[in-house]
Amino acid sequence: MPYSSLRQPRLADVITQRLEAMIIEGSLKPGQRLPPERELAEQFGVSRPSLREAIQRLAARGLLSSRQGGGTFVNDTLNNGYTDPLLEMLSRHQEFDLDLLEFRDAMEGLSAYYAALRSTPADKAALLECFEALDGGFDGNDPVKEAKLDAAFHLAIAEAAHNVLLLHTMRGIFHLLEQSIVENLANLFAKPGSRGQLMQQHRTLLDAIVEGRAEDARSHAHEHLAYVEDGLLEMARAETRAQRALRRAQSTRAPI
Repeated sequence: MPYSSLRQPRLADVITQRLEAMIIEGSLKPGQRLPPERELAEQFGVSRPSLREAIQRLAARGLLSSRQGGGTFVNDTLNNGYTDPLLEMLSRHQEFDLDLLEFRDAMEGLSAYYAALRSTPADKAALLECFEALDGGFDGNDPVKEAKLDAAFHLAIAEAAHNVLLLHTMRGIFHLLEQSIVENLANLFAKPGSRGQLMQQHRTLLDAIVEGRAEDARSHAHEHLAYVEDGLLEMARAETRAQRALRRAQSTRAPI
């Protein structure tokens, strides 16, 4: 019985696949600069011409881009999966913030669950670093800065889950996440004790992940987002009451 011959894969093919895998798994992030060609070739143990060919292939696919005199970068547009005109229109929808929280509840619950099961020591160190940055910069005075730190913490959880679809979905909505958190914090900080409550929720979630308590991690992620949702709903109800009172006041002043 004749057997088909086995073809040895070309070295450039292997390097291409390896670089693609690093982008997909998050080892190489959008906007990140690759090491210099000589250094990267040494790390992979390959020749520079083979590495150069792999980089050119990925550049042709839109995954990498070169800047004159500035090196090679993972393409920033890989972060822009949720910036089309439809999403911009959706973001103006009356219930968009609540819909986004429901979506986050599903995605981040899964992320927290798998992060508790799969996170490596390096993942846990990165999570702790993000939490400490959040704790140190979370003072209620700069919602934009706090939103970036908050979103980075939640994205680090997605990275620790080691599920590429979860990771890239979360990355795709990262800018929406920041914008939503800015608005949420501005509203929640008006409520006494909210900052301490939010940080305690983040700490409880972090502890469950680091200690490998998957179901607790999922539950704590849900509790955190439910707290934020309740705050938004209460704010909406207060706004409705204020508008109603204003209409009544205007009605009583109107001439008969």
